[in-house]
Amino acid sequence: MTGVWALLGALAVAGALAVLLKVREGRISRRPVAADLPAPVRDLLAPGVTLVQLSTTFCAPCRHAKVILRDLADRTDGLTHAELDVTNLPDVTTSLGVMRTPTTLALTADGTEVLRVGGVPKRDSLLEALRPHLP
Repeated sequence: MTGVWALLGALAVAGALAVLLKVREGRISRRPVAADLPAPVRDLLAPGVTLVQLSTTFCAPCRHAKVILRDLADRTDGLTHAELDVTNLPDVTTSLGVMRTPTTLALTADGTEVLRVGGVPKRDSLLEALRPHLP
C-alpha cells in the first residue's frame, strides 16, 4: 500500500510542476536595467532594439522561438534578432541569470535590458511590450 501512496504523491508533484511550467512559458519580465553584458552578447547589439535569443544545441523549443523572433524582426522597423548558442558558454548564462533556453533578451543599443522572455515568446504580447522602445 505504501508503494501506491508514493506513486500518487509523485504523480501529484509532477502534475503541479507541469502546470507551473505551462503558466511560466512565454511570460514577459520587464527589467529596465543597464547590465554589464558579457562580450559575446555585447557584440550582437545593433541600433534600435536587439532581440538576443539564448539557445542550446539540442533545444527543440529554441527552433520555434527562432522562427517567431526572426519573423517579428523582419516585419518591425528598429528591431533586430540575433541568436547566441550558449551550449559551451556557461559563464554567459550565469552572468545574465538565465536558467533555461530559450531565453530572449530585448536589449537597447547601449546594452540596457528592456525585457526578457523565458520559453517560446508569444508574438503579439512581445510586440506590444516592445512598442514603447521602438522608433
